[in-house]
Amino acid sequence: MSATPGRFAGKTALVTGAASGIGRAIAERLIAEGAKVAGGDLNKDGLAELADVHGDTFAHVACDVTKEADCEMLVALAVARFGRLDVAFNVAGGNRPGYLLDQPEQDWQFTIDLCLKSVFLGVKHQARQMVRARRGGAIVNIASLNAHVPMYAGAAYATAKAGVEMLTKNAALEFADHSIRVNAVLPGLVQTPLTRRHFDNEAALAAFIERIPQRRPAQPEEIAAPSLYLASDDASYVNGASLLVDGAWAVSGYPDMRPFRGPVQFNG
Repeated sequence: MSATPGRFAGKTALVTGAASGIGRAIAERLIAEGAKVAGGDLNKDGLAELADVHGDTFAHVACDVTKEADCEMLVALAVARFGRLDVAFNVAGGNRPGYLLDQPEQDWQFTIDLCLKSVFLGVKHQARQMVRARRGGAIVNIASLNAHVPMYAGAAYATAKAGVEMLTKNAALEFADHSIRVNAVLPGLVQTPLTRRHFDNEAALAAFIERIPQRRPAQPEEIAAPSLYLASDDASYVNGASLLVDGAWAVSGYPDMRPFRGPVQFNG
């Protein structure tokens, strides 16, 4: 999957969750297409690796995107190092699975905060900078197929990702007067460090593949490419949209993951 040289030349991008997986693939493709990138993550080693490879084109800071001050700090880094902010990608996410009858409140809150609150905070401060600069911009939020399709032991994650999709639409509505576009990408199964448990379990992976018409997971680069499209001038009239990137999985439904999660513990 080849980059488009120069498509983001002269632009500065911000990427959360930049140290690995989809975030890293987005950051590397942005740099390949001419952008300067400010990346944030809790994974300091992954950020340092990107900086070693890309030098002055990649600025980074360890940050917790569930904290408002850290989201502001990442925006400030982009402006301090590169003088501007043109596009932003809110990628950071994670999940603590659990059946609704069993799930501790702290696991629910962790997932909601990481997957939804972080996007709200990111969008808020990224858009504030774009409004101040008066140059417009584009924001892309990584939601999930699970915004549309529920899964066993995944209520918190699916609820958060559905929230990201609606937050995206509301942001598109509110920011259009400032020439800031906001869109969402909804990936299906992607092979990343966060989904390793599915790939380490042959039976679980087979259950997923059975439901994906293209019969394979995506690689992070296959999510990065449509994400960059939505942030590019090629998508200048795409705003408030949700792009499923799932190998047609949404048309077939989610596998029954109960055999791999174990039984519900609550017995009344």
